[in-house]
Amino acid sequence: MDRAQRLEVWERRNGQPLLAAWALFFVAYAVQVLATGLSPGARALWSAVTAVTWSAFALDYLVRLVLSEDRRRFVRSQWLDLLVVAVPLLRPVRLVQLYHGLRQRRDRPRLGLEARVMSYAGLSAVLLGVGAALAVLPDERHAAGASIRTFGDALWWACSTLTTTGYGDVIPVTPRGRVIGVGLMVLGVALVGAVVASFSSWLMRQFREDGETYRAPGGE
Repeated sequence: MDRAQRLEVWERRNGQPLLAAWALFFVAYAVQVLATGLSPGARALWSAVTAVTWSAFALDYLVRLVLSEDRRRFVRSQWLDLLVVAVPLLRPVRLVQLYHGLRQRRDRPRLGLEARVMSYAGLSAVLLGVGAALAVLPDERHAAGASIRTFGDALWWACSTLTTTGYGDVIPVTPRGRVIGVGLMVLGVALVGAVVASFSSWLMRQFREDGETYRAPGGE
Protein backbone atom coordinates (compact mmCIF):
# COMPACT_ATOMS: atom_id res chain seq x y z
CA MET A 1 0.00 0.00 0.00
CA ASP A 2 1.55 3.30 -1.14
CA ARG A 3 1.29 6.67 0.60
CA ALA A 4 -1.72 7.84 -1.40
CA GLN A 5 -3.67 4.71 -0.46
CA ARG A 6 -2.71 4.97 3.20
CA LEU A 7 -3.76 8.62 3.19
CA GLU A 8 -7.12 7.73 1.64
CA VAL A 9 -7.70 4.99 4.23
CA TRP A 10 -6.75 7.35 7.08
CA GLU A 11 -9.12 10.08 5.90
CA ARG A 12 -11.96 7.63 5.33
CA ARG A 13 -11.64 6.07 8.79
CA ASN A 14 -11.14 9.28 10.75
CA GLY A 15 -13.70 11.66 9.21
CA GLN A 16 -16.59 10.82 11.51
CA PRO A 17 -14.48 10.28 14.69
CA LEU A 18 -12.96 13.73 14.20
CA LEU A 19 -16.41 15.21 13.80
CA ALA A 20 -17.38 13.59 17.10
CA ALA A 21 -14.18 14.95 18.68
CA TRP A 22 -15.07 18.44 17.49
CA ALA A 23 -18.56 18.12 18.99
CA LEU A 24 -16.97 17.16 22.32
CA PHE A 25 -14.50 20.04 22.02
CA PHE A 26 -17.38 22.44 21.35
CA VAL A 27 -19.31 21.23 24.40
CA ALA A 28 -16.22 21.45 26.64
CA TYR A 29 -15.45 24.96 25.40
CA ALA A 30 -19.06 26.08 25.88
CA VAL A 31 -19.18 24.71 29.43
CA GLN A 32 -16.01 26.62 30.38
CA VAL A 33 -17.37 29.87 28.96
CA LEU A 34 -20.97 29.68 30.19
CA ALA A 35 -20.63 27.86 33.52
CA THR A 36 -18.82 30.56 35.45
CA GLY A 37 -19.38 28.82 38.79
CA LEU A 38 -17.43 25.66 37.98
CA SER A 39 -15.28 24.22 40.74
CA PRO A 40 -11.50 24.08 40.12
CA GLY A 41 -11.70 20.32 39.64
CA ALA A 42 -14.54 20.50 37.12
CA ARG A 43 -12.83 23.30 35.21
CA ALA A 44 -9.60 21.29 35.08
CA LEU A 45 -11.56 18.29 33.74
CA TRP A 46 -13.20 20.28 30.95
CA SER A 47 -9.88 21.94 30.14
CA ALA A 48 -8.34 18.48 29.76
CA VAL A 49 -11.16 17.43 27.43
CA THR A 50 -10.53 20.54 25.35
CA ALA A 51 -6.78 19.81 25.17
CA VAL A 52 -7.24 16.14 24.27
CA THR A 53 -9.75 16.81 21.51
CA TRP A 54 -7.61 19.62 20.11
CA SER A 55 -4.65 17.21 20.09
CA ALA A 56 -6.72 14.88 17.89
CA PHE A 57 -7.05 17.64 15.27
CA ALA A 58 -3.32 18.37 15.38
CA LEU A 59 -2.45 14.65 15.15
CA ASP A 60 -4.76 14.17 12.17
CA TYR A 61 -3.11 17.06 10.31
CA LEU A 62 0.40 15.81 11.07
CA VAL A 63 -0.40 12.24 9.97
CA ARG A 64 -1.93 13.46 6.72
CA LEU A 65 1.10 15.68 6.15
CA VAL A 66 3.50 12.75 6.66
CA LEU A 67 1.48 10.48 4.37
CA SER A 68 1.19 13.02 1.57
CA GLU A 69 3.49 12.53 -1.42
CA ASP A 70 4.11 16.26 -1.88
CA ARG A 71 4.19 17.93 1.52
CA ARG A 72 4.65 21.47 0.26
CA ARG A 73 1.66 21.09 -2.02
CA PHE A 74 -0.32 19.60 0.87
CA VAL A 75 0.40 22.62 3.08
CA ARG A 76 -0.62 25.00 0.29
CA SER A 77 -3.77 23.14 -0.73
CA GLN A 78 -4.90 22.22 2.80
CA TRP A 79 -4.45 25.66 4.36
CA LEU A 80 -7.99 25.52 5.72
CA ASP A 81 -7.14 22.39 7.71
CA LEU A 82 -4.15 24.14 9.27
CA LEU A 83 -6.34 27.11 10.15
CA VAL A 84 -8.85 24.77 11.78
CA VAL A 85 -6.08 23.22 13.87
CA ALA A 86 -5.09 26.71 15.06
CA VAL A 87 -8.72 27.77 15.65
CA PRO A 88 -10.87 24.63 16.18
CA LEU A 89 -14.08 26.66 16.42
CA LEU A 90 -13.76 27.20 12.65
CA ARG A 91 -14.20 23.50 11.97
CA PRO A 92 -17.86 23.92 10.84
CA VAL A 93 -16.59 25.47 7.61
CA ARG A 94 -15.24 22.01 6.71
CA LEU A 95 -18.66 20.34 6.82
CA VAL A 96 -19.08 20.70 3.07
CA GLN A 97 -15.71 19.01 2.50
CA LEU A 98 -16.71 16.20 4.84
CA TYR A 99 -19.94 15.66 2.96
CA HIS A 100 -18.07 15.59 -0.36
CA GLY A 101 -15.87 12.81 0.96
CA LEU A 102 -18.84 10.79 2.16
CA ARG A 103 -20.67 11.33 -1.12
CA GLN A 104 -17.81 9.82 -3.11
CA ARG A 105 -18.44 6.50 -1.36
CA ARG A 106 -22.05 6.37 -2.56
CA ASP A 107 -23.46 5.82 -6.00
CA ARG A 108 -25.30 9.12 -5.95
CA PRO A 109 -26.14 11.91 -3.48
CA ARG A 110 -29.40 11.77 -1.55
CA LEU A 111 -30.09 15.47 -1.90
CA GLY A 112 -30.13 17.84 -4.86
CA LEU A 113 -27.30 20.31 -5.36
CA GLU A 114 -29.20 23.32 -4.04
CA ALA A 115 -30.50 21.40 -1.02
CA ARG A 116 -27.00 20.20 -0.15
CA VAL A 117 -25.52 23.67 -0.33
CA MET A 118 -28.35 25.22 1.69
CA SER A 119 -28.25 22.49 4.33
CA TYR A 120 -24.51 22.39 4.93
CA ALA A 121 -23.77 26.08 4.43
CA GLY A 122 -26.71 26.94 6.69
CA LEU A 123 -25.59 24.50 9.38
CA SER A 124 -22.03 25.79 9.12
CA ALA A 125 -23.27 29.37 9.54
CA VAL A 126 -25.29 28.47 12.64
CA LEU A 127 -22.43 26.59 14.30
CA LEU A 128 -19.96 29.30 13.37
CA GLY A 129 -22.22 31.99 14.83
CA VAL A 130 -22.61 30.12 18.12
CA GLY A 131 -18.87 29.50 18.22
CA ALA A 132 -18.12 33.18 17.63
CA ALA A 133 -20.55 34.16 20.38
CA LEU A 134 -18.77 31.82 22.80
CA ALA A 135 -15.34 33.06 21.73
CA VAL A 136 -16.14 36.75 22.12
CA LEU A 137 -17.96 36.54 25.45
CA PRO A 138 -15.07 35.87 27.93
CA ASP A 139 -13.22 39.10 27.09
CA GLU A 140 -16.23 41.30 26.39
CA ARG A 141 -18.29 40.69 29.51
CA HIS A 142 -15.57 42.07 31.78
CA ALA A 143 -14.41 44.93 29.54
CA ALA A 144 -15.07 48.57 30.42
CA GLY A 145 -17.89 50.07 28.36
CA ALA A 146 -18.83 46.71 26.83
CA SER A 147 -22.36 46.10 25.54
CA ILE A 148 -21.89 42.33 25.30
CA ARG A 149 -22.44 41.11 28.86
CA THR A 150 -24.37 37.84 28.47
CA PHE A 151 -24.44 34.93 26.05
CA GLY A 152 -27.73 36.28 24.71
CA ASP A 153 -26.02 39.57 23.87
CA ALA A 154 -23.17 37.70 22.18
CA LEU A 155 -25.56 35.52 20.19
CA TRP A 156 -27.56 38.54 19.03
CA TRP A 157 -24.34 40.24 17.95
CA ALA A 158 -23.21 37.09 16.08
CA CYS A 159 -26.55 36.84 14.23
CA SER A 160 -26.51 40.48 13.14
CA THR A 161 -22.86 40.19 12.10
CA LEU A 162 -23.35 36.95 10.14
CA THR A 163 -26.18 38.46 8.15
CA THR A 164 -24.23 41.74 7.74
CA THR A 165 -27.20 43.61 9.26
CA GLY A 166 -25.10 45.39 11.87
CA TYR A 167 -27.69 47.08 14.09
CA GLY A 168 -24.91 48.53 16.24
CA ASP A 169 -26.76 48.07 19.54
CA VAL A 170 -24.18 45.54 20.73
CA ILE A 171 -20.59 45.69 19.49
CA PRO A 172 -17.26 44.25 20.63
CA VAL A 173 -14.89 46.73 22.25
CA THR A 174 -11.85 44.54 22.92
CA PRO A 175 -9.17 43.91 20.27
CA ARG A 176 -9.80 40.15 20.34
CA GLY A 177 -13.53 40.66 20.00
CA ARG A 178 -13.09 42.93 16.99
CA VAL A 179 -10.76 40.44 15.29
CA ILE A 180 -13.39 37.73 15.80
CA GLY A 181 -15.97 40.13 14.39
CA VAL A 182 -13.95 40.71 11.21
CA GLY A 183 -13.55 36.97 10.68
CA LEU A 184 -17.24 36.38 11.28
CA MET A 185 -18.20 39.06 8.76
CA VAL A 186 -15.97 37.56 6.06
CA LEU A 187 -17.15 33.99 6.61
CA GLY A 188 -20.74 35.09 7.15
CA VAL A 189 -20.90 36.77 3.75
CA ALA A 190 -19.64 33.58 2.10
CA LEU A 191 -21.90 31.14 3.98
CA VAL A 192 -25.10 33.17 4.05
CA GLY A 193 -24.49 34.20 0.44
CA ALA A 194 -24.21 30.54 -0.54
CA VAL A 195 -27.54 29.77 1.12
CA VAL A 196 -29.30 32.71 -0.55
CA ALA A 197 -27.79 31.98 -3.96
CA SER A 198 -28.72 28.29 -3.76
CA PHE A 199 -32.28 29.10 -2.74
CA SER A 200 -32.58 31.56 -5.63
CA SER A 201 -31.23 28.94 -8.03
CA TRP A 202 -33.71 26.35 -6.76
CA LEU A 203 -36.58 28.84 -7.03
CA MET A 204 -35.71 29.77 -10.61
CA ARG A 205 -35.43 26.11 -11.56
CA GLN A 206 -38.87 25.43 -10.11
CA PHE A 207 -40.37 28.32 -12.09
CA ARG A 208 -38.66 27.10 -15.25
CA GLU A 209 -39.90 23.53 -14.78
CA ASP A 210 -43.43 24.75 -14.04
CA GLY A 211 -43.35 26.88 -17.18
CA GLU A 212 -42.26 23.92 -19.30
CA THR A 213 -45.05 21.79 -17.77
CA TYR A 214 -47.71 24.35 -18.63
CA ARG A 215 -46.44 24.75 -22.21
CA ALA A 216 -46.21 21.03 -22.92
CA PRO A 217 -50.00 20.25 -23.28
CA GLY A 218 -50.49 23.06 -25.80
CA GLY A 219 -47.58 21.95 -27.90
CA GLU A 220 -45.97 25.37 -27.80
